[in-house]
Amino acid sequence: MRTWIAILAVVLVLLLNACTDGPEDGPRLEHPDETGVLRVVTRNSATTYYLDRHERAVGPEVALVEAFADHRGWTVDWTVAATTAEVLDYLEAGAAHLAAAGLTHLDSRNQRFERGPAHTEITQQVVCHRDRTDKPRSPEDLEEVVLKVTAASSYVERLEVLAERYDALTFQEDQRGSEQLLMAVEEGRLACTVADSNIVRLNRRYLPHLDVTMDLTEGQNLGWYLAEGQERLAQQAFEWMNSRAGDEVIAAMENRYYTYVGEFDFVDLRALKRRMESRLPRYQRHFEQAEAETDMPADLLAALAYQESHWDPQARSPTGVRGMMMLTGRTAESLGVNDRLDPEQSIMGGARYLADRHERLPEHIPEPDRTFLALASYNVGRGHLLDARQLARDLGRDPDDWQEMREVLPLLSDERYYPNLRYGYARGYEPVHFVARIRNYRDVIRQAFE
Repeated sequence: MRTWIAILAVVLVLLLNACTDGPEDGPRLEHPDETGVLRVVTRNSATTYYLDRHERAVGPEVALVEAFADHRGWTVDWTVAATTAEVLDYLEAGAAHLAAAGLTHLDSRNQRFERGPAHTEITQQVVCHRDRTDKPRSPEDLEEVVLKVTAASSYVERLEVLAERYDALTFQEDQRGSEQLLMAVEEGRLACTVADSNIVRLNRRYLPHLDVTMDLTEGQNLGWYLAEGQERLAQQAFEWMNSRAGDEVIAAMENRYYTYVGEFDFVDLRALKRRMESRLPRYQRHFEQAEAETDMPADLLAALAYQESHWDPQARSPTGVRGMMMLTGRTAESLGVNDRLDPEQSIMGGARYLADRHERLPEHIPEPDRTFLALASYNVGRGHLLDARQLARDLGRDPDDWQEMREVLPLLSDERYYPNLRYGYARGYEPVHFVARIRNYRDVIRQAFE
């Protein structure tokens, strides 16, 4: 539904503009200084804008835009477009002041729009499945590979340049976004794709079979674009982004969304066994007490805590979650947790929260599927899980069967589906891997509780 609304909005603006004498009549939008509202178009992805499990708008672009608007005393009116091409259509139609959608600064775009400040440097990377034996290591090798890339993207422009030099190089434009194409590579349904390095970096945590085979470009800037006629607003954006305040916001954004990624420890069983000897004995009784109160199995709670914090009661995340079970301040307060860094309180709070996710599911769902769905809800949020369950019904799948839901949840980031979902885009592959890791951890941890 939201996609059709978005398209209709663009069409209406185009029709209104057709009735004017053109750009010389002035900006299509009143300046935010006059209205107090900054109209921004974006798209859903882990590197731009999405709703977290608490249904809050988050993402790198959200952090920057909201800080800029707050600095100016404006509110932000967000529009979420389905594709990069649609983002640019909105901007060209004058339906938004600013596009903040992980856009690469390109000469072709500079000719169409008012270029805004840059905030992130990336390279375009060729990504293939790690088990392939014919992975391309140079532009010449691309002639032997079937490539699909996001339509109307900067990747298309780069490959078109290379195709002029290498006659046998071919590629296909695809309406899917980079995350979906990376998932297709992970699952062996696509040989290779191209994506920005920041997108690859975030997704490799959950898609372990991705292999970066080569950089397709040198460093490129990601930044904002503004609608035609918004020179004053562009100047204000440049001044803020290049100020000390802007530098601090960019640093905070990088710390929250990117810096910690390199520290991700993916299913390291040797590390788990060491921590079972050194850390688990200190907290085992708390897990057993939590089981007695909530009926959530102690070994399951221990596996969940290991996934969340590696049993570190002082764990802190740049996103604001804290403690052994990595609870937000609001969630902790609702669960009666006064000190998130107290391991006993944190474990009990996490157990109550998981029990609540479990209780809210229909009673007819059998185990272990009900527990797996409760864990998914713990990770991605109840609203997104409800969306996935309804989507499963719409697709003729069983929303009570975890095996079925493992295939449906990733569709929450698929442009074909999320525009029509109540809670919109979500990184639906995350809860799938979240549950898989906890199941692996639990198999090892169970022996300590037996």
